[in-house]
Amino acid sequence: MSKLIDNTRQLISGDEDSNTSGNEHFQNVLQARLSRRDVLRGSLGVGMATMFGSFGLSACTSDDNNDDNAAAGSGEKLLNFSAVNKSVLDQVIVPAGYTASVIYALGDPLSATTSAFKNDGTDGDFENRAGAHPDGMQYFGLSADGKPPTTSNARALPGMNHEATTDEKLTSFFQHANGGTASLPRPAAEVDKEVALHGVSVVEISKSSSGKWAYVQASSFNKRFTPLTPMELSGPAKGDALMVTKYSTTGLLCRGTLNNCGTGKTPWGTLLTGEENWAGYFFRSATDDAARDAKSVTALKRYGRSQGASSRHGWETGGSDDKYARWNNSKLGTSSNGADDYRNEMNTFGYVVEIDAYDKSKTAKKRTGLGRFAHESAAFSKPVVGQPLAVYQGDDARNEYIYKFVSTAVWSAADANPTDRMATGDKYLDSGKLYAAKLNADGSGEWIELNVSNAKIAAYAGYSFTNQADVLVNARIAADAVGATKMDRPEWCGVHPNTGEIYFTLTNNSNRAVEPSSSQLAPDNSNPRAYSDAKGSSTSKGNVNGHILRVREGSAGATATSFNWDVYLFGAQADADKGLINLSNLTADQDFSSPDGIAFSPSTGICWIQTDDGAYTDVTNCMMLAAIPGKVGDGAKKTLAHKKADGSTLNVDTYVGKEPTTDTLKRFLVGPKDCEITGLCESPDGKSLFINIQHPGEGTKMADIADTSKYTSQWPANAGYGAGKRPRSATIVITKNDGGRIGS
Repeated sequence: MSKLIDNTRQLISGDEDSNTSGNEHFQNVLQARLSRRDVLRGSLGVGMATMFGSFGLSACTSDDNNDDNAAAGSGEKLLNFSAVNKSVLDQVIVPAGYTASVIYALGDPLSATTSAFKNDGTDGDFENRAGAHPDGMQYFGLSADGKPPTTSNARALPGMNHEATTDEKLTSFFQHANGGTASLPRPAAEVDKEVALHGVSVVEISKSSSGKWAYVQASSFNKRFTPLTPMELSGPAKGDALMVTKYSTTGLLCRGTLNNCGTGKTPWGTLLTGEENWAGYFFRSATDDAARDAKSVTALKRYGRSQGASSRHGWETGGSDDKYARWNNSKLGTSSNGADDYRNEMNTFGYVVEIDAYDKSKTAKKRTGLGRFAHESAAFSKPVVGQPLAVYQGDDARNEYIYKFVSTAVWSAADANPTDRMATGDKYLDSGKLYAAKLNADGSGEWIELNVSNAKIAAYAGYSFTNQADVLVNARIAADAVGATKMDRPEWCGVHPNTGEIYFTLTNNSNRAVEPSSSQLAPDNSNPRAYSDAKGSSTSKGNVNGHILRVREGSAGATATSFNWDVYLFGAQADADKGLINLSNLTADQDFSSPDGIAFSPSTGICWIQTDDGAYTDVTNCMMLAAIPGKVGDGAKKTLAHKKADGSTLNVDTYVGKEPTTDTLKRFLVGPKDCEITGLCESPDGKSLFINIQHPGEGTKMADIADTSKYTSQWPANAGYGAGKRPRSATIVITKNDGGRIGS
């Protein structure tokens, strides 16, 4: 999830910039390729980039360029629809010949005994209801006898994240009758409701004989995971001293998952969910540094929690019960290891969590081997028998890194349909190598292993690593040590189903300037644009619109330690300066801002690009585009000439992918007011596409909670779904009226 740049609406943890290392910026790498100046033409939106990792399972199977938009063997033409116009209407807009229907929304009951959702702020029992802000999502087919088939187009178990809630100050005001308590201490009943709004849901959906999809309220498969759900720690950090808490004095267990953003789907059929901006939910006292050792203070600051840091919702003030106390990350006890307080609680968050959607008896596991940071999606390389698996990941914060995990175990075909899916996860995700990416100015790059035996890590002056568990728990610091390349907020990632190339969305950086102050960064190689964008009375600055990076692994594939890169697309307004801003030469049917989610259809190969924008919303609500990408290196080198105040010029070269055409990129969907378009999965036949609409109406003021006419959105009630008029995040299904594949 990308956060809005609008200074009046910033989310507490979404503007984190805790990387004070001297590592080069991905922008600096691009700087060897890019140039910039501080003046641009037109209004440009906030750049956000996310990529949906689940479809990485069908990675490179051929070297076809995929520029041809005819689907193999079918004779159908892809992207054969009229581009949707930009819109600021409070509705979901899809191309002519398509229908979008709401099937599942915040508050929907998930058991036969849970009451219908009134949507007036009085509802409770959210442990048995759909959570808030659905984000990443995966499709798990379900046969008539309840088995996990390879194909099932009429029954499924989508597993989806519930990332956050709509809040103005502390309270999730739409979910409380009178808006809630926006001061401390917070009432326990309000806290309990807000905690349960977060997490993950698995919900059964089915298609009727008439072709209509709906969720199944009383399904035995329905399950919620909240920040209080018991889970296991797994991998190298399991049982380490860093994981010891009052809840688990052995460091083996933890509670819940939090601020879940992107997802992934494993080759053995489980859900991976990434914990993103979890740090902002914790409180630290103003005197906590003095109570701790220097190492823990360094680690806390590097993950965005300085002493005196307030929490996003004030959950730690809900009462004396342990479930509230855990949100106070201060050292309060007298033990040497943290067994009598929650000083280490933050160390149990920030992971990729594995969930078996089919088996409610299986405990979810946090895979510590994949590292700890602000996780977005987890995208797999194509499984090749006899070769390790790679998992690609991004750390969504300003100036953070791109990562890759490579399993020790090599892929076995028998594991595609195992008897015990979580045990299979143990095999492939608990042992392996974690790498951070370093990008070079010539378009090459290298994966640098994060291992305690790495000389740069062992000798790092900024932090003394104890063991490999310490390296993984503090992966950001380890990446600092090896000189990984700083990036502009890596969001989602996905793997192209034909070429096997990896796409990373880089969402924005508000702290970039052509002539930076001490707290700013200059435009450079991989983030070449820095400019001002006016929207009404406000102005956004920096890399406002974001871009999409593309990576091609070396000949060793998943295990390669070298790669090549270019920029597939630069987000921009169509009328922006084509020499400095609109480098991809986007037209009015293609322009976008803030790429966030990205997913490849396993059926058609279409690349779906989703936005979470805060700068271009005076022109259009957030959107989704359909694309048919080419390959790394299919474009050209461009030189940007940036003028400085003294009249000198900063020339920077970059590599830009082939300019899109009307046949390779166009707008497919525009959402309702104030929303984010996020999450995507589809039925195996490609004829049902599921999308999440997150936080419509989030621009509503808490003071206006009693006046529905002042809501900035009333969706999906205004689309005929559910009671009340308070806006609700929801899941929609898109079908083609002629019964064909989506995007054809």
